[in-house]
Order: sequence, then C-alpha cells, then structure tokens
Amino acid sequence: MEVKIGVQHAPREIVIESKQTPDEVESAVSSALGSDSSVLGLEDEHGRKILVPADRIAYVEIGEPSGRKVGFGAI
Repeated sequence: MEVKIGVQHAPREIVIESKQTPDEVESAVSSALGSDSSVLGLEDEHGRKILVPADRIAYVEIGEPSGRKVGFGAI
C-alpha cells in the first residue's frame, strides 16, 4: 500500500510502499498525533523504519496498493 506523508516546511512529500494495512497506518498516525509521542514510525516493504516528527506532519494520504511498473512506456 502506498502512504504519502506531507511534512511542514519541506518541498517534497515522503512516499513509501508499506505492507501494513490501512487500519494499522491510520492507528499509528492517530496515536502519534493524539498523544505525547513525538514521532510517527512506519515500516516500508523492505523492513526499513521511517520516522517523522509528529508535530511536523501536514497530512497523511493512505492509498491503494500500486502495481509494479515495467518498461520504458510505463505510466
């Protein structure tokens, strides 16, 4: 599943592919924003951890799984 995180005062968004379910991502975002936790932590499909300061999160977009793009003309 594709997750896009907009960060305040940053020109680009963070885009990751995650094996986590949409509910898991939503719960992680909610707990990071609603508690004293200062970091949103997610894991990408390769097992790497992505940590974002919770007070700098502008938005989080939870999308559908993206298909694999192959070839020069893949859009």
